[in-house]
Amino acid sequence: MKKSLLSVLVAGLFSLPALAFESFVVKDIRVEGIQRTEAGTIFGYLPVKVGETLTDEKAAQAIKSLFATGFFRDVRIEVEGDVMVVVVQERPAIAQIDFVGLKEFDKDVIIKALKEAGIAEGRIFDRAQLEKAEQELKRQYLTKGKYGVVITTTVTPLERNRVGINFNIEEGASAKIKQINIVGNKDFSEKDLLVLFELTTPGWITWYTKNDQYSRQKLSADLEKLKSFYMNRGYLEFAVESTQVSISPDKRDVYITINVNEGARYQVSSVKLAGDFMVSEEELAKLVVIKPGDVFSREKLNESNKAISDRLSKEGYAFANVNAAPEIDKEKSQVAFTIFVDPGKRVYVRRINISGNTKTRDEVIRRELRQMEGGWYDSERVTASKQRLDRLGYFSETAIETPAVPGTADQLDIDLKVTEKPTGNLMLGAGFSSTEGIILSGSISQNNFLGSGNNVTIALNTGKVNQVASFSYTNPYFTVDGISQGFDIYHRNVDSTSTAVAPYKSSSNGAAVRFGFPVGEKQSLSFGLGIDQTKITTYTNSSPQTKEFVLENGDTNLTIPITANWISDGKDSFLFPTTGWYQKAAVEVAIPGGDLTFYKASYQLQRYFALSRTFTLMMNGEVGYGNSYGNTYALPFYKNFYAGGVNSVRGYKAGSLGPQDIYGNTIGGNERFVGQTELLWALPGMEKSVRLGVFFDIGQVWASGGTSNGVPGIDDALRYSTGVSAAWISPVGPLKVSYGYAINKQPTDKTEAFQFQLGSTF
Repeated sequence: MKKSLLSVLVAGLFSLPALAFESFVVKDIRVEGIQRTEAGTIFGYLPVKVGETLTDEKAAQAIKSLFATGFFRDVRIEVEGDVMVVVVQERPAIAQIDFVGLKEFDKDVIIKALKEAGIAEGRIFDRAQLEKAEQELKRQYLTKGKYGVVITTTVTPLERNRVGINFNIEEGASAKIKQINIVGNKDFSEKDLLVLFELTTPGWITWYTKNDQYSRQKLSADLEKLKSFYMNRGYLEFAVESTQVSISPDKRDVYITINVNEGARYQVSSVKLAGDFMVSEEELAKLVVIKPGDVFSREKLNESNKAISDRLSKEGYAFANVNAAPEIDKEKSQVAFTIFVDPGKRVYVRRINISGNTKTRDEVIRRELRQMEGGWYDSERVTASKQRLDRLGYFSETAIETPAVPGTADQLDIDLKVTEKPTGNLMLGAGFSSTEGIILSGSISQNNFLGSGNNVTIALNTGKVNQVASFSYTNPYFTVDGISQGFDIYHRNVDSTSTAVAPYKSSSNGAAVRFGFPVGEKQSLSFGLGIDQTKITTYTNSSPQTKEFVLENGDTNLTIPITANWISDGKDSFLFPTTGWYQKAAVEVAIPGGDLTFYKASYQLQRYFALSRTFTLMMNGEVGYGNSYGNTYALPFYKNFYAGGVNSVRGYKAGSLGPQDIYGNTIGGNERFVGQTELLWALPGMEKSVRLGVFFDIGQVWASGGTSNGVPGIDDALRYSTGVSAAWISPVGPLKVSYGYAINKQPTDKTEAFQFQLGSTF
């Protein structure tokens, strides 16, 4: 006899007493209706086991538990004698999810968003979760300004209790910002204030930036910029009172209205320090950049607080609290600040924990750290440690956390987590340059050989002008003090017949050993000793100077060069700097013992100035001088300086400036000057890969004080150029492009307006 216990469910749901059967001892439990769910899963939710007594309460509890799993649309408990029968009807599983009309988003992005909403292939289908997923999908479209999107969902039953879900999407057009109004501004025009906003009405580039599409996040950021603008100009009580965003009935136009209250403009009447300083009050006072008499600036006040906090952290006060309390005099429109300094406890670093380095040895990481275990915490040293690790190029990400040690008030740990990236390259590729033509290259390099931090490179580069084959090895920590050691072996061919340089060919074989010495955190000094043998081939139209050199010194010469380089690198970024400097001084001297004796010296100074968050000013100056000594009559012509081209004076053909021979070919000189000034800015939306610029270049090359070299009509004056530039970290390599105009071109000059370089470091 079977007895249905549906009344048990009713009793459980409404808490009403109901007697569906008499309690009995369960001799067996059977499950019916399951297709995908394991019987053991159901047994795990049952409050009664074989040999135990089944009551109304336990039966109701069992049904509730099974319904709560979400796996079943119906659950019944039946009785056959002493056997408890659990009858279930499973919910269907989602077999597939399809989209029709999906264009705005990548399918993987939407699949991820739906999964977070509870809809994914393989999961149990739930109508409530599907409705939630539809709302999430609409929300994704609203973030793109597509307010007219229509989403129709179809659920299709499939065999084996499965369903397929199809989202039919009519995306419609994106709503554009028709108008942005600022109400309540008196001291600044609406036009000046809207310049601060990222959101804007449609323009010539908004098709790419999408800044003409409303975004709540962008609006919040713009309002913060607006507040900072006023607060940094003395408007201490400035407030955004309300913001209204409305959309037209056809859902194509968005209108934004911002109501502001500027308030009075305040002047700083006094600035005082209070609290426990731990360093002299005079020293901290010098860090305060906001002064009495200044117009109030939140930026200067925050800068002062941060400078004091950073100074205390250098003494080990990692958790210093620095806050400024204002005293406002509304009648006089003045504000006085008291900066309260609470250094907290002085803390030291108990332990530095490194994780994520599955390949790189711990010692390779620890030797770059400037913060030591057991020492007082120093935020400057911690920052320097992170920068040094980033410059290694071994890690795609470096994260540092400084948690306090539980149970102590004067200790913290440094948790350093790195994410390793491939440091070995097998590269076969091609590049193209307006100077070199087609360049075929190949290299095998390992910057972190076997996790030791050593560099091994085998490279081959073949172009129309330069062909190089080389092997290089560098150990950056030859000694524990950071002295590096390396050596190079190379074969180099130069063919100038296709350039503006006087035609000749050279073939060089050489080797060198070098040592580098760290002078400071951002400075290094290196020395090298090499040997080089160069063979020269001349042509009938080679310059008289080249022929004379071969006649005087022979077509094959051995040199023993000693090199010295000093580098000071204070740029804030390797690829796209915005602040800092770069200096390099280099000397090469060919010493007696070889066939030629000469010297070359050069110096470069480069500075970057952040004019704003958008614009950077770059200024670069380079000078060079070389000459012979001893029995060599002149600086070897293949060691001459050249100028002109995408990397020096743009707008003039590469290597074309300076002395020329009687055939009009450039022969280079022993004196060189190049100056560059460039205004740079990032392309919106591609800040990490594209930078544009407007430049002004100046430069010239001379031979012992002049460029004419005895050839009539050659002007010794500096050459000037101006134009626009672009740098792009493209998928196939760095690309540098310029379009230059030669300002004071002379009849003998060779100009080239469009110049570019692909696949070479810039």
